[in-house]
Amino acid sequence: MDYIFLIVGLALLLVGANYLVDASVAIAQRAKISNFIIGLTIVGIGTSAPELFISIQSAITGHGDIAMGNVLGSNIANIFLILGVTATILPFEISRQQTRRDIPIGIIVALLVLLLANDALIPGISENNLSRIDGVMLLVFFIVYMAVVILKKGDNPSEALAEADEEASSSLTGKNVWLLWGIAIVSLASLLWGGQLFLDSAKSLAAAWGMSEAVISITIVAVGTSLPELITAIIAACKKNPQLALGNVIGSNVFNMLMILGLSSTIQPYTLNSINIVDYAMALLAAVLTGVIIFTFGKHRFDRIEGILFILIYISYTCYLLMR
Repeated sequence: MDYIFLIVGLALLLVGANYLVDASVAIAQRAKISNFIIGLTIVGIGTSAPELFISIQSAITGHGDIAMGNVLGSNIANIFLILGVTATILPFEISRQQTRRDIPIGIIVALLVLLLANDALIPGISENNLSRIDGVMLLVFFIVYMAVVILKKGDNPSEALAEADEEASSSLTGKNVWLLWGIAIVSLASLLWGGQLFLDSAKSLAAAWGMSEAVISITIVAVGTSLPELITAIIAACKKNPQLALGNVIGSNVFNMLMILGLSSTIQPYTLNSINIVDYAMALLAAVLTGVIIFTFGKHRFDRIEGILFILIYISYTCYLLMR
């Protein structure tokens, strides 16, 4: 039954996130909120809603390894698996903005989380914790990052407006406002219930398989919550627009580390027992290798051979986790 509950919980998370975003966008459009703000907030948060709800519920219930493992695993899968698959299907060019701003920020954020979460590296401290102060610090960095994004969008308003129109589209636009609110409430309930179901079944499977919660969260939980990004990336590559994948992945990774870890640890600080330095190092390596590939071989380009290399790294890391 745990396998069934895991699948049902994941389905509730994904469907709930999708309809919550659609309903929220349609409600915001009725309230005359600009598409740019909608795209930056509602759509951005909504795409990471599965990770957000699982991490918050894990932190509140005292399962810090699942909260952190979910984020680390999602970020590692986003780069090594999703970008790897995308580039293998169709190599793509990398924009100057991604090179100058997004990729360096991704590296800095991964390094910051590694330092904040590994308290045991400091002499005299035996436990690794993500404290409320750490959480507030991450949230402050997130606010600064969002401010930078908003200011940079102002450099090219026509391009920003075009992107916002695409980001803020909704299949529910024009529907009755009470219907929209009803869909939003049901979708939120679906996220809460699905997150709890997914979390409970993942913990049960970890116990049944004799694995740590960290390994389960970095593999099954993380890949499950990253399915929307994976599907979106594959579709974008098949439609000859694979460069969208990189922007989505890097933006999602920064959001996961700053917003999700920041909010979950601010609500409820947690201890990290079975997440080790290798897991943080892999998340950092993923961010660093993305930058290395851009400036070597085919400059500002993600080629097929590099995509295959990323997939092989992900498979190797997964094998290491299962052996651990």
